[in-house]
Amino acid sequence: MLDKLNVSKSGYYDYVNRKPSKQKVRKQELSKKIKAIHEESHEIYGAPKITVKLNQSGIKVSEKYVGNIMREMGIKAHYIRPCTITTKDSDFSSKLKNILKRNFNPEKPNSAWCTDITYIWTQEEGFVYLTSIMDLYSRKIIAWKLTKTMEVEEVLKCLEEAKRRRKTDNPVVIHSDRGVQFTSKKYYNLTVGMIGSYSKKGNPWDNACIESFHALIKREWLNRKKINDYSEAYQMVFEYIEGFYNTVRIHSHCDYQSPNKYEKNYYQNNLN
Repeated sequence: MLDKLNVSKSGYYDYVNRKPSKQKVRKQELSKKIKAIHEESHEIYGAPKITVKLNQSGIKVSEKYVGNIMREMGIKAHYIRPCTITTKDSDFSSKLKNILKRNFNPEKPNSAWCTDITYIWTQEEGFVYLTSIMDLYSRKIIAWKLTKTMEVEEVLKCLEEAKRRRKTDNPVVIHSDRGVQFTSKKYYNLTVGMIGSYSKKGNPWDNACIESFHALIKREWLNRKKINDYSEAYQMVFEYIEGFYNTVRIHSHCDYQSPNKYEKNYYQNNLN
């Protein structure tokens, strides 16, 4: 075989016994770490976030190099693009103003919240409805409710939960669209002492952060498998929000920390 390949016997055995280079050893070790981070993120992180996690652990590496290794290993961020569902806006009063005015970066927690409702399809029970409330400072989901109907009483349990969890006496701007749930008398009563803010009709960009979160949970989590019923949908939403998004998932807005850690750092740095 060596004769056919025109390779000397001594050259062949030198190749077989040669120790791998430092560069090759580093690449092998880096490949293992990339695979571990990818699996820990439930295969959600791509090269940009994996690079950040590696840098945070003290491993200096470029995003391009991480991307090249991921391609060689055949791994990538897995998500499915969500379908777009449009809804008609409810009748509204000219008194509903956009107080937030797309100021999505408040300087401290509990300055501004935003809320919205999204649809989740189940095979056996049709649509169920996820209502979420986000604190814009950290992008943390401070309360959420999954309901089988869009009735006002059911949807607004989410706001009641947010008020219990945050226990804030500060005037909070709470932003929503102009759907019937958020222009109802019950919503008005629940937001006494808060500052109501509303998107312009047909303008989802005014509530972009919570819209983005609902697209994210579908793209990264819910659309990756068929959901049979409400119970399965609830379990998946719980796992994503409480077990990953708030606690683990790094966010560029949060200096590549999780929302929980970002808020914790704020309170530690502002105790005095």
